[in-house]
Amino acid sequence: MGRPIHATDIAGAAIVESGVALDPARDLPAAGEGRAAYWRAKRVFDVVLAAALLPFVALQAVFVLALNIGFNPGPLFFAQARMGAGCRPFTLYKFRTMREGTGARGPEDPIERERITAFGRVLRATRLDETPQLLNVLRGEMSLIGPRPDMYEHAAIYARTVPHYPERHVIRPGLTGLAQVRLGYAEGSVATAEKVRMDLAYVRTAGWRLDAAILSATVRVVLTAGRAR
Repeated sequence: MGRPIHATDIAGAAIVESGVALDPARDLPAAGEGRAAYWRAKRVFDVVLAAALLPFVALQAVFVLALNIGFNPGPLFFAQARMGAGCRPFTLYKFRTMREGTGARGPEDPIERERITAFGRVLRATRLDETPQLLNVLRGEMSLIGPRPDMYEHAAIYARTVPHYPERHVIRPGLTGLAQVRLGYAEGSVATAEKVRMDLAYVRTAGWRLDAAILSATVRVVLTAGRAR
């Protein structure tokens, strides 16, 4: 799998994105009292809301398990190593939506849509396959809002080939995020580069007003089976 890229590898004296210097003393979540207060409060908000939604996830799990018998045979959950804060790996959980594959998908390969089951397409269209990640939020591995985490093997390659990619990992990855509601699912390094640009914009400008806008857009995506991923 290779050596994890640690936060010390990416948080230098200045981070540059599109010619704009992001100074860690001002922009990174661990520095600056005003910024630090926001990130601490955001973590409390994450835990409270995730805990409140857990009963819904439990009921959804029973519903999905029952329907899987006829429409999506196999395990209830899908677990995969993703790159988290500080470029460290963690295990992300989802409701399974695909049949078992025969080989590993590369970082430039499109998603294997032929493996998605009919019921899985419904879960993906409504984003309900993502709700088990509330457990990741409670465990401190994710936030409700932040950069969406990539498969660890793919992320390790993007970290070497996509400019500024590691810098998006200065904060916890999110269940939803600015790039997802604006760009949708990113396939390959070209789309990932645009996602990185949007993710770094969130890292620099994150606040309650932007978070509220992202949550509102995510709810619209769920209700309209839109494209955020």
